[in-house]
Amino acid sequence: MTQSRTGWTAKFLAVVRYEILWNIRKKKFLGMLVVAFALTTLVLAGGHIVRAFGGPPVEPNPDFVISANVGLGGFGFFLFAIVTAMNTISAEFESGTIVPLLAKPISRTTVFLGKLFAAFVTLLATYCFLMVYMTIGGFVVYGPQNNLHLVPLSLLGALFSTLIWISIVLLLATLSRSSLIAALGALGVWLGTTIIGQMLGMLAGQGWILTYIPGFGSVGYVGEAPPLGIAVSTGTDSIGPNLINYILHPSWEVTYYKINIGGHTPGQSWTALYSEPLSTIILTSIAVALVYFTVFVAISWYIFRRAQVTE
Repeated sequence: MTQSRTGWTAKFLAVVRYEILWNIRKKKFLGMLVVAFALTTLVLAGGHIVRAFGGPPVEPNPDFVISANVGLGGFGFFLFAIVTAMNTISAEFESGTIVPLLAKPISRTTVFLGKLFAAFVTLLATYCFLMVYMTIGGFVVYGPQNNLHLVPLSLLGALFSTLIWISIVLLLATLSRSSLIAALGALGVWLGTTIIGQMLGMLAGQGWILTYIPGFGSVGYVGEAPPLGIAVSTGTDSIGPNLINYILHPSWEVTYYKINIGGHTPGQSWTALYSEPLSTIILTSIAVALVYFTVFVAISWYIFRRAQVTE
């Protein structure tokens, strides 16, 4: 049994090494670092860019780093999921390398898990680089920062937020065996959950639906009604910031509102719907992310195992 485990571990690590080297040869990892650097630089320089066009001066912000969500928003998580996963499986079929790969004495399950783990390692390395750069840049641009010990929660949240999109991209790529279809299909899902979802939440007062859909989620407010209250995004894209807010403000109650068409004064143009603790929002979003990831990855694994491979 020990030899069997050792043999499986060696095969698994061989697949991981193969995938990581493939990512390096194809410049995927380098590309992710460049994109991460560019996006983070844009976030850090945003205040100065606005200032250059006549905006207000850049003021010190000691909470910039812990509120920046690793420098990425929902589209950033989606973009990294696309780059990380869209050709993890499908590229093997498109290039024909799936034939010699599966001809080796390695089970399809080992190949699938090795590729998935390699994608996670690549993503983790990119986000660690991004987190360090964001922390240093925030200190340089906005002055000394508070609560830097909470920054790892941003990293954890970013991984959760991205893994759910990776599972969606991976499922589409395994079904279609096409990187292009996987990217376009995932983009359609992202646009649908972002645009249509926000309309349901703000205009129809059905924001609870977004609780069970990946993405930005519904928006609630702490304290006062919008636009005076503190906005809190409740979706899977905001797990990191919500974890940090919970550590800092464990008693927060988030209230959801429906816009009142025809209202003109703040506080009267919105109707309060219901409230819930921030802790409930966090647990729900994490559970939703885990369920989507587990289900979609399991389906992808099943399809990959059953896929017919021809010369």
